[in-house]
Amino acid sequence: MISTGDLKKGLVIELEGGLYQILDWQHIKMGRGTAQVRLKLRDIRAGHTIERTFQAGEKFSRARLDRYAVQFLYCDGDLHYFMDSESFEQTMLNRARLGDATRYLKEGMSLELLFYKDEPISVELPNSVELRVVETGPGFKGDTATGGSKPAKLETGITIQVPLFVNNGDIVRVDTRTGEYLERVS
Repeated sequence: MISTGDLKKGLVIELEGGLYQILDWQHIKMGRGTAQVRLKLRDIRAGHTIERTFQAGEKFSRARLDRYAVQFLYCDGDLHYFMDSESFEQTMLNRARLGDATRYLKEGMSLELLFYKDEPISVELPNSVELRVVETGPGFKGDTATGGSKPAKLETGITIQVPLFVNNGDIVRVDTRTGEYLERVS
């Protein structure tokens, strides 16, 4: 069991017979009365998002997940294919099960596939990934890291804010938890 004080983003809990991943949580202390915790949850099986409020101190059942090292192979429409690094078995997951992870997947990437009772449910990304900038405005001589930012489209299709000195073709490191630029790799 896990209490409301131990909740964190990305944790998977069992709630009313379903599996939910915590997308966001907020501790709320009212002027009078007890503290509450508001959770934004994603139903892993169905893919929809809900918000629920619980009393502080309430206990949740943590889902026991098995992790297997896999490699992302390719995407075919709504389906994403992964290969187990040891047995070479392929597993496919749809976009609803992967959620925001699809924004950071690129072919050949190593990550962990999460199973719940022999059912593949999602993937766990590394904390940061390196992606190539495919489209951004021009950088000018004298641009610095603290001089502002501009939008940049990356090879996976997402757009993030980068410093002005980042150019097309540069490889940048992106935090997969927040979706923010961390540094230019090359």
